Amino acid sequence: MANPHELIEKNVGLLTILILVAISFGAMVQITPLMFQQQTMEPVTGLRPYTALEMEGRDIYIREGCSGCHSQMIRPFRAETERYGHYSVAGESVWERPFLWGSKRTGPDLARVGQRYSDEWHRVHLINPRDVVPESNMPGYPWLQDNILTGEKTGAKLQIFKDLGVPYTDEDIAGAKAAVQGKTEMEALIAYLQSLGTHLK
Repeated sequence: MANPHELIEKNVGLLTILILVAISFGAMVQITPLMFQQQTMEPVTGLRPYTALEMEGRDIYIREGCSGCHSQMIRPFRAETERYGHYSVAGESVWERPFLWGSKRTGPDLARVGQRYSDEWHRVHLINPRDVVPESNMPGYPWLQDNILTGEKTGAKLQIFKDLGVPYTDEDIAGAKAAVQGKTEMEALIAYLQSLGTHLK
């Protein structure tokens, strides 16, 4: 009589189906309980929506690929909390779409970078990182100080997030264009970075 394990290994189709069943079951066991824990769906105390300028900065952060080298999720390990601060909690990210947790750290985690450095430090660092961190291998982004925001689509962005449950007001949306018009992309990205992790006491 043939070994059942051998039969499964030699039948690629059956093996694929069983692998998918195992992965689906594992995912269901991990994810389903989180859907019923209220703390994973409620914002932490003090969490506020991004301002119009911070939202534009977030889009620039995504556009420039910053999340490819910087994570925004501190794991609950002593080595991480001593370096970066309090570990990340679900309530900090309830309004994030897409999530920018990341998984690679070529550069440091940025989940708690807000207010750690001055705006000027960030400006110099973004133009040429080696001016403030000599060993850095991060590229410079000098064009950000020359690119000017028009704010044409900022209100629409806030409206989309409002439709997804972020508590923006009609006034926030109406004033979004004026809040960013004439500002540089550098100012927007710095505003975004300065907001990260500041709501968790």
